[in-house]
Amino acid sequence: MNKNTVLIVEDDNDLRDAYVMILKSEGIDTRSAENGEVALQLINTEGDPGIIFLDLRMPVMDGISFLKQYDAPKHENTEVIVFSNYDAKNEIDAAYELGAQRYVLKARAAPKELIRIVKTILS
Repeated sequence: MNKNTVLIVEDDNDLRDAYVMILKSEGIDTRSAENGEVALQLINTEGDPGIIFLDLRMPVMDGISFLKQYDAPKHENTEVIVFSNYDAKNEIDAAYELGAQRYVLKARAAPKELIRIVKTILS
């Protein structure tokens, strides 16, 4: 991966596919993983993306466990965005402490907003 790549880490197949489709339709290089463990394997194989959209609640490895292993502060060229439908303050605070830079509530992120966020960060 490279600084212009977006990694979507989301356990819901339909949502993950929709986000990938939306971003790819804008010409944005996009990869996906169904949980934190798969995301770490992908990063270890292909390198860091420019942006990680990270769901917090997933089976196998959740977002907080991913952040602990990924050690986001050591990956200064990657922006980690917590992307969740849960407005769980404790989990969000923990994600920020582990290096996440933003929080986006999925339910409020229309496709145009997702594209705007990505293009702003990548430009």
